[in-house]
Amino acid sequence: MSVSDRYKDAWESYWSDVSDAPGAAMWDAEPALSAEPHLALLEPYTDRTLPVVDLGCGSGTQTRYLATRYPRAVGVDLSHAAVEHARRADPAGTAEFEQLNLVDAAAVRALHERLGDADVYMRAVIHQSDPQDRAPVAAAVAALIGRGGRAFVAELTKASRTVISEVAQAPGGPPPKLEAVLSHGLRPAEAEDREVSDLLEGAGLEILAQGATTLPQTEFRSDGTRIDLPAEWFVVRGRA
Repeated sequence: MSVSDRYKDAWESYWSDVSDAPGAAMWDAEPALSAEPHLALLEPYTDRTLPVVDLGCGSGTQTRYLATRYPRAVGVDLSHAAVEHARRADPAGTAEFEQLNLVDAAAVRALHERLGDADVYMRAVIHQSDPQDRAPVAAAVAALIGRGGRAFVAELTKASRTVISEVAQAPGGPPPKLEAVLSHGLRPAEAEDREVSDLLEGAGLEILAQGATTLPQTEFRSDGTRIDLPAEWFVVRGRA
């Protein structure tokens, strides 16, 4: 199975146009606002002795942080250009990065065979996937954690659409980083709220904890306030 050409091409063109500057992507917030507090929510359910896989790693900002907390960190992304961004940003080789199509079940299984059970970190992947790809993405989480791993999943909620729409329609138009997202045909906050938990459970995952949060962005409103997008987080494991 493969993602649509439209979806893959949109991400490839986006990452090809984004600069290597830290925070150039709208969602590429520093780990202190992202992976660090997220890992604190995951830690009660894992001992961090397994490898960790960052799904949809983009430029690898969060993966590099996870590499300081895990014995091995692997960031994967559909986009070749994103993986190249991540590798350039990590000349010391703190983490590993590779291209992976999450809806390619054979490729996901091959990664699991290489790593064994792993913890998974996934931030804002399901919500912008095409509808037919969302269940395979959830299945990829289940395949990678196996029986021993745990996953932290954070996804934008429907309320984020309202925030994005308000920012995009502000006087002067959308700020540059949001304009880049929209101009490349990317579609944030597409999934319905209940859909994410249903997909996780449908993939055979047990939800151990969940809650409301926001995903801080690197873009700001015209008044200088940071754009924080409403989201929901989940900690999951495979069902016994």
